[in-house]
This record gives sequence, structure tokens and C-alpha cells, in this order.
Amino acid sequence: MNTPSLSTTTLGNTGLAVTRIGLGLAALGRPAYITLGRDTDLGPERDRATMEQRCHAMLDAAYGAGVRYVDTARSYGRAEEFLASWLRSRAMAPGAITVGSKWGYRYTGAWDLDAAVHETKDHSLAMFRDQLPQTTALLGPHLDLYQVHSATLESAVLDDPAVLRALAELGDNGVAVGLTVSGPRQADVVRHALGLGVGGVNPFSTVQATWNVLEPSVGPALEEARARGWGVLVKEALANGRLTGRGHDRATSALEDVAARHGASVDQVAIAAALGQPWADVVLCGSVTPEQLASNLAALELSLTEEDWDRLASVVEDPTDYWGRRSALPWS
Repeated sequence: MNTPSLSTTTLGNTGLAVTRIGLGLAALGRPAYITLGRDTDLGPERDRATMEQRCHAMLDAAYGAGVRYVDTARSYGRAEEFLASWLRSRAMAPGAITVGSKWGYRYTGAWDLDAAVHETKDHSLAMFRDQLPQTTALLGPHLDLYQVHSATLESAVLDDPAVLRALAELGDNGVAVGLTVSGPRQADVVRHALGLGVGGVNPFSTVQATWNVLEPSVGPALEEARARGWGVLVKEALANGRLTGRGHDRATSALEDVAARHGASVDQVAIAAALGQPWADVVLCGSVTPEQLASNLAALELSLTEEDWDRLASVVEDPTDYWGRRSALPWS
């Protein structure tokens, strides 16, 4: 794969070595996900063995290209299991690649494309105590970062002293602790997390949030987190496929204009925009083919101009509208 070389950096003040682009396994560990064009990318064969082989092939391609951060979660079907079998079969030593996982959602899809419910949320202490041993049984010393999966104000996980103490204990044992956020109130959740610790416990050292040219509202809060020394990871820079040329809307048209000026592709423009945020340590890509990965990585060589940024500013959506549209995407 002819891709730009990837140098490592440090994830905030965690001391963890990461690359500017990481590989996310959300679309590789289960048969169904909410990415546009999934049927074209994966085809009909999505049994466990086929998906494990695909996941291994993508991990090989990413590692070979220099990617040194991998993102997974308990709710990503068998993603942790697939990652663990890859680490074992490739004889990867702990630290050879930085691994982040998450707790707080349970996969309930039963490997069924048409499952009524694919995952359920539970941010209780009981869930943490149930899922952490499952993760560590698979990933063991390879687990570098463990995150609350999609923390919200409504779930009250950030106001649960018992959970915060348990997370702090995990941090004391050498695993970095973070949170991921989703939804139109991402910025509120990040700032709430930043404000913990006055008379209590703040176990967090990283935050992972959705930022893309359609939904950049969390940006100022992520800048505050980075100024505090937190590591910042960006997810969904391609808006679940809407920013890959498959969206066919106003945003796609604007990105095509910018891409044409640079001889680039739509996905490269979208990822370059995320990489261009000074507070972003890692931008995750959810590639499921080597060709997608190569294209995503080429964004490292794309520098956007002031004219480009002005054009991209025209596609910003109201956060509530953006998240409403995302929630309507079909699992396929």
C-alpha cells in the first residue's frame, strides 16, 4: 500500500504513543452497522469467520501502513475478540500498537443483520464490573485506554461516585481512562467531565467525540480539554459515510468542489479537515477495505486553504438536525 508515512505522537498527557490516524473497528466486528454503502463494501458474506478474516486483513494493512492506534468496544460485536486473535497470531508485544476500548454498551444483535436492537446502554457500576473483566480477558496487557462509551448527562455516569472511584482505581493500575461522547449536547458532557474533581474524583485523561464538517459544535469544548492536557480523539469524521461521496447532498457537493481543487477525494477532504483541528491528537477512520484505508491515509498530505475552509463552513448543520439524521440511518 503506497501511503504517507505516519509518525507517532503522544495522546495528551497519557504518555501513550499514537498516530494522527487510527483504525476504528466499529464496522469490522459485527455484521450490521450504520455506514452508507456497507452492502457494496462487505457484500452478503458476513459470517463470523469471514468478518474475522476481514478484520485481520484491515489490521494488517493498517499496521503495515504505520497506524499505531486501534479503537474497539465491548458492543462492537466480536471486535475485541477479533483484535485479540490478531494480536496473538501476529505475536504483537504490548505497546507495539496502542489499544483503546470502551464499556457501557452491550451488543445484543446476535449476529443478525435484521436485529430489532443491536446494542443497549448501561452505565452502572455493575455493568463496568461485568465488562472490564471481559475486555481484559481478551486484551490483557494490550489494553491501554478504557473509555465510558457515549457518556451523556442523562445517564448520570459522570455523577456516580462509585463508578468514578472504580475508574480512578483502573487508572491507578496503569490503564488510561477516558470517555466518549455523542449527540447534540456533546460539548456540555465534555465540560461536565472537565469540571469533575472539585471535592471529588476526576479519573479522565482523554475524550473521544464526533467532529466533522457537518457537526463541528463540540470543537471549542475539545480545545478546552486539550488545553487541560487531555488526549483528544475524533470519531465519525466521515459522518457514517455521508462525507465519502455516497451522501449525494449539499455537503457532498461542497466537498467535491474542494477535492477537485486539490485532485483529492471527498473522504480525504473530510479527514484533512479533522486533522486540521489543532486540538486533535487522533482522527479515527472506519475503513473496511484496504482501498478505503489508503484513501483515508492520503488525507495526511492534504493542506486546506482559507478558501477551502470558507467553502466547508457553508455545510455546517444544526446539531439537533444532524443527530436526528444520524439516528435515522439504517443498520445494514
